[in-house]
Amino acid sequence: MKSKVYISLLLAGWFFSPLASHARELPRIQGAQNQRQLLVNGKPYLILGGELGNSSSGTTEQADVILPKLAKLHVNTALIPVAWGQIEPTENKFDFSVLDHWIDVAREQHLHLVLLWFGSWKNAFSNDAPIWVRQDTKRFPRAISADGAELEILSTLGPETLKLDRTAFSTLMKHVREKDETQQTVLMVQVENEVGYLGLGGRDRSAVANQLFRSAVPDELIKKLESDEKLLSPKLSESFHPAGKSWQEVFGDAANEAFMAWNYARFIQSVAAAGKQAYPLPMYVNAQLPAPAERAGEYPSGGPHPDNLQIYRAAAPALDFYSPDIYWPNFEYWMQRYKLPGNAMFVPEARIDSAPFNAFYAYGEAKAFGFSAFGIDSVEPSLDSSESAPAIEQTYKTLDDLSDILVPAQASGHARGLVLHADSPRPTQTVSLGGFLFEATLSRSWPAKTLLTNDGAMIIVQTGPSEFFIAGRGLTVSFARDPDSDNQVAGIGSIDEVSRIDGKWVTQRRLIGDQSNQGRQLSMSANQVRIYRVVLYTAERAAAQ
Repeated sequence: MKSKVYISLLLAGWFFSPLASHARELPRIQGAQNQRQLLVNGKPYLILGGELGNSSSGTTEQADVILPKLAKLHVNTALIPVAWGQIEPTENKFDFSVLDHWIDVAREQHLHLVLLWFGSWKNAFSNDAPIWVRQDTKRFPRAISADGAELEILSTLGPETLKLDRTAFSTLMKHVREKDETQQTVLMVQVENEVGYLGLGGRDRSAVANQLFRSAVPDELIKKLESDEKLLSPKLSESFHPAGKSWQEVFGDAANEAFMAWNYARFIQSVAAAGKQAYPLPMYVNAQLPAPAERAGEYPSGGPHPDNLQIYRAAAPALDFYSPDIYWPNFEYWMQRYKLPGNAMFVPEARIDSAPFNAFYAYGEAKAFGFSAFGIDSVEPSLDSSESAPAIEQTYKTLDDLSDILVPAQASGHARGLVLHADSPRPTQTVSLGGFLFEATLSRSWPAKTLLTNDGAMIIVQTGPSEFFIAGRGLTVSFARDPDSDNQVAGIGSIDEVSRIDGKWVTQRRLIGDQSNQGRQLSMSANQVRIYRVVLYTAERAAAQ
C-alpha cells in the first residue's frame, strides 16, 4: 500500500496525453536549477522522441508513411528537419506546404513535433542553405582555412548571411504560430545544427576573422566568465586569463575554439531572438561531440561543446538549453558533462542500436525530459506488439506506461537508472535510492555463468517507502540496506512482474524460486523489457554474539 505522501505525489498535476484542442499557454522550460522540465499546457511532458534521417522529411508523401509508423513505436514526439533551402528556394519567396502537411499528419497521429532549423549550418557545413546563398560568395562569405582554402562553410561574420538567416527563421516561426498556436503540435525548435568550424587551424582565417582575433576580447564576455568562474569547465578555467587583451592572451591554447564559440553563439543569439519575437517556443542548440583524440577543427570547433557552454551562455541568452548528440560508447560521461545548473537535459540524437538501453539511463539517472533515437524512421514496428517488437519499441512502451509515476519522481529525486555493457569498465554498478542499495550485474546463465546478453539497463522509480517499480532487461539485481541510512538489514518482500492495461497496473506473475534466486535477487528477462514491482523490507540487525 502506498503511503499518502507518495499517492499525493503521483496524483499531482502533470501532462502526458494526446494533443489538447485548446492551448492555455505556450510550451516552456521551467523548474529547479538541478531539474528543468518541459511544460506543455503548464504541466511536465516527457518526450519519447525519434529524430528522422536527414532526407526523410522533404516530401508530403513521407509524412503519410513515417508518422503513423512512429506512433506504433510509442514515439510521442518526432524531430524533423526544416531546411532553409526548402522553405525559401527563391529569395523572399517562402513555401511552407511540406511543413504544413507534416504538422497536419502529426496531429492525426497524436504526435508532437520538434523542428530542426537547418539554416546556415548543418553538421558544420552549409549545404542546406539556399542555392542562391551558396552561389554568391561575396554577399555571403565563407570561412577560410589556415591554408587559405575557401570552405563550404558560411562565415559567422557575414552580415548578409546573418540578416537573411534571421529573416527566414523568424518568418518560419511566424508561420508556425499562425498555423499551430492553438493546437501546439510543435513544441520546440533547434536553432541550426551541430555548428562549428571544420578545417585546418581550428578557426576561420578570413581577413575579418583575423582582425577580430587580434583585437580585444569583448568586456561583456570577460565579466560574465569571471562571475561564473565556478561553472567554467576545467579546460576553460585553466586557459582563462582575464588580464589579457587579445583572444590569444585571454584564452591561450583554447583561443581558437573560444573565438569560434563566441561568434557562433552571437550569430545564433540573433537568429533565436528574432524567432522568439515571432513565436516564443523553447529553443536550443545541439553539439557534435569529438571522437577520442580529435582536436578542434577535426570536430566542429566552437560548437556548444561542454568546454564552451559558459561562452554560449554569455553570448546567447535567448537559448533555453544545450544538448549533446551522443554516438560514442561513453554515453553516461557525456550526459554528466551537460548536467550543469540550470541546463535542461535533452538528447536530440542517440545511436539507434544502443538507444533502448541508454534511454533508461537518460530518464532515470540524468533526469532528462526527453531522449531521441536518430534514424527512428528506419525501424519497423511490430504488427501485434508481441515480444518480437523492436527493442526501442519495447523501451518506449515501457516508459510510456511508467510516465505518470516517472515524471514526478524525477522532480522529487525518487528515480535512478544505470546501463551496463559487456565491455563496461565496471562489471557491477550500484545505485542508492530510498535507503536501499540496488546492485546490478549483466545476466548470466546458471551454472555455467556465461553472459546471456551483452547489454543491460534499468530504471528505478520509488513509489512508496519500500516499494519500487524497476523496468529494464538483461540485469540481475541484488538489494541491500544502504549503510548510510541505518544499521538494519534488508530483504525482498515480493517481486511482481506487472503491465499497464487500460491505465491500471495488472500483475502478470509473482516471481519466486529460481526467478528470484530463492528470494535473494531480481532476475530480469535477458532479451525482453519488463516492469517489476518490488517490495522490500527491513529488519533489525541481530546483535553480535
